[in-house]
Amino acid sequence: MRNSSRWTGEQTVRLSRQPFRQPTSSILTKRTVIDMAILKQLVIHCTATPEGREVTAADIRAWHTNPTSKGGRGWKQVGYTDLFHLDGTVERLVHNNEDSNVDPWEITNGAAGYNSVSRHVVYAGGCTRDGKTAKDTRTPAQQEALEAYVKDFHRRFPDVRIIGHNELAAKACPSFDVQKWLKSIGIKQ
Repeated sequence: MRNSSRWTGEQTVRLSRQPFRQPTSSILTKRTVIDMAILKQLVIHCTATPEGREVTAADIRAWHTNPTSKGGRGWKQVGYTDLFHLDGTVERLVHNNEDSNVDPWEITNGAAGYNSVSRHVVYAGGCTRDGKTAKDTRTPAQQEALEAYVKDFHRRFPDVRIIGHNELAAKACPSFDVQKWLKSIGIKQ
């Protein structure tokens, strides 16, 4: 799927080069005491990187899972299931079986307090070129891919709410009004 910017829901996303490992207790935290939870929301994020800058799966892994002493957050898992590249390619960062449950190994660290019932996706960008101001920097290819992804997701999971990260936390992320955008693409929640 790396060469295609279209998401039809029938393709498989390119898996990152990191091998999938069966879940172990080291992935789970003390707060994760459930086997699975019902998926309640799809949360859209931006990487908060300058407009036009590509972001790789390795970048996200380093930002999220490297120790804090090495500039990371020290998390056991990345914050997002899927990454939307500048060219519209969707890259799978965390294995997901695409059902309406959030299994322990599918939990990503996108928004504290909501991770066990959410799927988090991210697009590369979200800031002005100087990196100082929030801005909707989605390329036409990212917009097309995100729209197709969200429409397919909503078709499969009509009861799951689609929201921006800023609807869960006092942040600018994803640097656009998700509810307004959903209406503009014909999704009613």
